[in-house]
Amino acid sequence: MIKLRTLTLKDLDEYKFWLLPHHTYQSLNAPYFKKKSVDEIENYIHQLRIEFENKVNPLPHKKIITNETNKLIGEVTWRWRSEETNWMEIGIVVFNPEFWHQGIGYKALCIWIDSLFLERPDLVRLGLTTWSGNEGMMKLSKKLGMKKEAQFRNARIINGKYFDSISYGILRSEWETQLQEIKF
Repeated sequence: MIKLRTLTLKDLDEYKFWLLPHHTYQSLNAPYFKKKSVDEIENYIHQLRIEFENKVNPLPHKKIITNETNKLIGEVTWRWRSEETNWMEIGIVVFNPEFWHQGIGYKALCIWIDSLFLERPDLVRLGLTTWSGNEGMMKLSKKLGMKKEAQFRNARIINGKYFDSISYGILRSEWETQLQEIKF
């Protein structure tokens, strides 16, 4: 049993732990982008703490994934790919490998996709971009009913080797059609 909820002040120490370098998930979660240093992470957590203490939600585009004991499992995110055309890009990361291969990513993204479409009636489509070395994310995208819409060959370099960038998408109408068949 998982749920998505807003990050809170009391989550910050555990959240910081998972943001720090050298966790297994970081080799799969966009490893081609520059990672924050320990100092940058410390500053980021400090800023979040200040905003939470001032009763501000500094992360409206993000929810954390927790289990029945409220253990932090991961996070889901959204960002505008094109606000003018009602197109969001979503993402997910399950931090702890102990929770991998249990269907948590599928359940979390089902909940996230459904809530984004429900909360935003003008939203037309959702996209998800990964890389060809992340087989789990490619399988998950297909399982969610997303269509492979683009493959940019040799667009990412990881450990000196080229990989493709792969984009998936789902329209609101497609999500609503398959929603009766999905169990989450």
